[in-house]
Amino acid sequence: MTCQHLKEAVEPAPLSGYPDGCPQCVAAGFQNWVHLRLCLGCGMVACCDSSPRRHMSAHHAAEGHPVMRSFEPGESWRWCYEDEQLG
Repeated sequence: MTCQHLKEAVEPAPLSGYPDGCPQCVAAGFQNWVHLRLCLGCGMVACCDSSPRRHMSAHHAAEGHPVMRSFEPGESWRWCYEDEQLG
């Protein structure tokens, strides 16, 4: 069964383009991010949990936005942090 957060999540426009990868990693001088994720609460793009700094999980912890989706080409899966469900 899909959680309510996943059912209600809408697709915001990303806050900006990301030709160089995770903006937080790039700003700090790091290039070892793995995959990008899009916050469906605000449109922020950040690196995934396989990346050393896990910026999208940190964003969820700080802001409480429950749902993100893959921002990788050809992928559209979503994840709800609150209910730990894939959608």
